[in-house]
Amino acid sequence: MTSGPESKTPGFGLPGSGERPLSQGGISGRTWPPGEEGLRPHFRVLGIESSCDETAAAVWDAEAGLLAHEVFSQFDLHRAFGGVVPELASRDHIRRLLPMVRTVLEAAGTTPADLRGVAYTAGPGLIGALMVGAAVAESLAYAWGVPVIGVHHLEGHLLAPMLEPEPPAFPFVALLVSGGHTMLVDVEGVGRYRILGESLDDAAGEAFDKTAKLLGLGYPGGAALAALAEQGRGGRYDFPRPMLDRPGLDFSFSGLKTAAMLALRERPLDEQARADLARGFEDAVVDTLVAKALRALEATGRRALVVAGGVGANRRLRSRLAEAAAARGARVYYPRPGFCTDNAAMIALAGGLRLQGGERAGLALRARARWPLDELAPPPH
Repeated sequence: MTSGPESKTPGFGLPGSGERPLSQGGISGRTWPPGEEGLRPHFRVLGIESSCDETAAAVWDAEAGLLAHEVFSQFDLHRAFGGVVPELASRDHIRRLLPMVRTVLEAAGTTPADLRGVAYTAGPGLIGALMVGAAVAESLAYAWGVPVIGVHHLEGHLLAPMLEPEPPAFPFVALLVSGGHTMLVDVEGVGRYRILGESLDDAAGEAFDKTAKLLGLGYPGGAALAALAEQGRGGRYDFPRPMLDRPGLDFSFSGLKTAAMLALRERPLDEQARADLARGFEDAVVDTLVAKALRALEATGRRALVVAGGVGANRRLRSRLAEAAAARGARVYYPRPGFCTDNAAMIALAGGLRLQGGERAGLALRARARWPLDELAPPPH
């Protein structure tokens, strides 16, 4: 990967000053978060994401929005093993992060002197991978003399739709379906989160990946299963809709995964039957997520629903939710598909909002493999 002209900052080879074009769809004319005034213009933040198997960096500006972002997915690295190998993930982050930081700073026309802070994913995630991002972010912030902040990965997903041209305003209900997490959250503002319901066992993304493995679809499985389901016929497999026969907003997908496994064991399946099974499984997950999200809107009285996380990119889920919410006078907001999966743009945004609110972190590295969302608090102001 090539870098731009070197700055005078020793040891990093980061780009110097000068006019450079914006890249990756900068968004202009906005105050952050929507509806709040008085934020300083040109509050520019570098974001770093390394929580699992994506290496990412981004530059976000409070006035201009997202200026540049880069993501590298390690799918090819882990495919032979059928899943993420933590040690390999960490080593690849080490190799890629600093060149990627150089790239996004150059693309954003930004020098270290232009930055007001550095934000990085502090958890939850793979601890070794998190430590790589934390070490790079803390070192750069110390060298550049700017504040640094560790960001909760799920908070980044919750706020990701605010990167879009028509962002939601607080308050809203969020359906968060990311990796090992499926939850409904009432979001009143940055750091003001109330968990309405969550997965009691397998999350939706885990159920997708495990069922994909049963179908022999390999890694990464969720997207492959959704693609196979596009070729399937609806109604050929009638899988259960977990926990819709009782009140509440919690989720459980382990039984649905077991039902798919038992269907596979009944008889050998040809390609069309495998696609039909994938379609039946996807329909069951989508129906469950839609029903619970509508219950959450009704319980809270909200009229805005945010859908975030990797499963949020599923086309059938997006279509069903938009139709069902519109029928009830609500609106659904999504990040673009590329921002449903892990990325640094959402980390730069979430970190920037907290830095603007007066939150600061010390020099100690922050990395937590487990980090409950409800432990978060709002920034000081």
